[in-house]
Amino acid sequence: MKSIVTIVIAAIFAAAVVAIVLGRKKGLRVKPVPVIIALAAVLAFIIVPSSIHTVEAGEIAVVKVWGRAEYVRTAGTYFDFWVSREYEVYDAKVQNIDIRTEAYSKDAQTMDISMTVQYMINTEYAMDIAVRYGDLALLQNRVNSACIEKAKSVLSQYSAMTIIETRANISPEVEKVIKESISDTYYVNIVTVVLTDISFSDAFESTVEDKMIAEQEKLKAEYEKEKAVIEAEKELEVAKLDAQAKIAEAQGQAEAQIAIADAEAKAIALKSVEIARMHGFSIIETETENGKTYEIDFSGKSASEIKLISDYLRYAEYLSVWDGVLPKVMLDDGSGTVMIPFESVE
Repeated sequence: MKSIVTIVIAAIFAAAVVAIVLGRKKGLRVKPVPVIIALAAVLAFIIVPSSIHTVEAGEIAVVKVWGRAEYVRTAGTYFDFWVSREYEVYDAKVQNIDIRTEAYSKDAQTMDISMTVQYMINTEYAMDIAVRYGDLALLQNRVNSACIEKAKSVLSQYSAMTIIETRANISPEVEKVIKESISDTYYVNIVTVVLTDISFSDAFESTVEDKMIAEQEKLKAEYEKEKAVIEAEKELEVAKLDAQAKIAEAQGQAEAQIAIADAEAKAIALKSVEIARMHGFSIIETETENGKTYEIDFSGKSASEIKLISDYLRYAEYLSVWDGVLPKVMLDDGSGTVMIPFESVE
């Protein structure tokens, strides 16, 4: 732009000089003052707009004086003489780089990675950017190359399986390394770095898939085994509880039978005492901690008298279970005998 304006101004001056010279040769009286005024107006019309510079919001400009970077302009409108001053405008907003490259894992597996890098130039170093890089295209190329180098360096520290299993953790690590190594060196602030995709070869992906299926089947088998063990232990515990319940029930029944037998024995003993008392036997009473005890005194009694007690007990037992059917009677030589079926008594 500056070259074009210079050429136009030079052409106007040349045209004015030629006009004055030709006019004098032809004997015309050409007044130089109006020509100079007209020329100055034309020059002002060209120079003034060219010296007005506007820096938009989100931009920063480095002003070069005779080609040398001197100072920085932020957003606003400025008047700087176009001949001596030139504006190098840089975009200070967030820049986005989409990177696709090839990398290798620690075990030499090839992978294709896709990565998105967002960065902003550090406006405090705008002068350094102008001196060292000139324009942002060259700076972005350097940032792109540095990001690829650092990403490859991080990925090369892990095996392919580790990368697959911990992919979510590797992306933040790549971001951390890039931020630490690039921000100060290239006068930019890395906003974010995201590994959007990591793809291995089809053969390796198939191997990984087979391995994952095998591991899943192994986990399933282990789960089924643990489940079977738990079920067996559960059944064993139920069986134990059931056995304990049955044992407790049997012990209860046994204790009940013992109590019944003990009660029956005591009842029979008391009956024997009462029958003996009815037939004139002496009863010896003794006081104990559990109450009174009774003992029949058989002193001076015959065997038939003693047997009479047992016969009465059997008869009482028969009466307790009698079904109402009359006993049989046996006649012998004019005498009768009542047949009591003691054998039917249980």
